[in-house]
Amino acid sequence: MPQVSFNTPFYFFTSVTHHRLPIFCTDKMKDVLCRAFDEARVSSGMLFFAYVVMPDHFHFITDSKRSPSDSLRYLNGVTARRVIDYLKDNNYSSSLDKLRQEKKKDGYQYSVWEHHSDKFLLTSESLLMQKINYINQNPVADGLVEIAEDYRYSSARIWRGAPLEDEPLAMNIDQIKWRTG
Repeated sequence: MPQVSFNTPFYFFTSVTHHRLPIFCTDKMKDVLCRAFDEARVSSGMLFFAYVVMPDHFHFITDSKRSPSDSLRYLNGVTARRVIDYLKDNNYSSSLDKLRQEKKKDGYQYSVWEHHSDKFLLTSESLLMQKINYINQNPVADGLVEIAEDYRYSSARIWRGAPLEDEPLAMNIDQIKWRTG
């Protein structure tokens, strides 16, 4: 079990959509993103501790099993592929046009995420809890809901001990080794 510390930090990530486009306004797109996060978890072996999906960004806290850049590569890479695949499969050409960029040498022509995601190392339990509270309160601060637990696409209910039977994304909070009982 990981214990947050200076030697084993947790990672706090923020990724913003390309041109801050509100890609994740609908529950369907948020579901696509959450399934992609789960796929990234399985393929990378990362543990997930907190998250929120906002219309034009996400916040995430993971363990440090992988390097920050590798963890972010899994989160942004898998999610971008799944979002673009969904848009293509459902003929959302106007949405794809908004994500289009000059074709890169590796063949990519769409960009879901800005290329400068924010990463922050969490090295103490108090800093971890501060960021968890920030993540869980983000929909309230943005006026999407009045009570954090009412926002479906966040870890707020899980941290309150009242998860839904059909949570969009499971968290691994039971895997955190706490210093205090």
